[in-house]
Amino acid sequence: MNSPETHQNALEDIKVSVKLKLASLWASFMFLYIYVDYFALYMPGKIDGILNGKVFVFDISQGFILTALFLAAIPMLMIFLSVAMPAKVNRLTNISVAIILIPYMLFNLAGEVWMHMIFAAVVEVGLLCLIIRYAWKWPRISNSIT
Repeated sequence: MNSPETHQNALEDIKVSVKLKLASLWASFMFLYIYVDYFALYMPGKIDGILNGKVFVFDISQGFILTALFLAAIPMLMIFLSVAMPAKVNRLTNISVAIILIPYMLFNLAGEVWMHMIFAAVVEVGLLCLIIRYAWKWPRISNSIT
């Protein structure tokens, strides 16, 4: 039996829309995405490679930097788009983009891999799977007439 004291101490649980959940997941994803690259700069030889014009096996060029920015801009824009797009397009876009990004995040494990990179990849893929799950289970409008 609930006592009045128990009811007074109950915490309010506000229902959050799918759009806000998706935007929050994309924001969390972006923090990891950025910090993994930032912490990689502390790995021995990384800055020397950059100073010598190389990232992994790629030459640093305008094309390389534009491609890297384009690939980073996709999840950045998904933070806003998850809130702004209409439900049907939103659902399809979130599922598609998350599915496409999973192999890209795993590709980042090519070459020398440190534990922080493995940890980040696991969490990033987990966040992308949550994005797919929330978008897939997007609530439907009930057609029942009462």
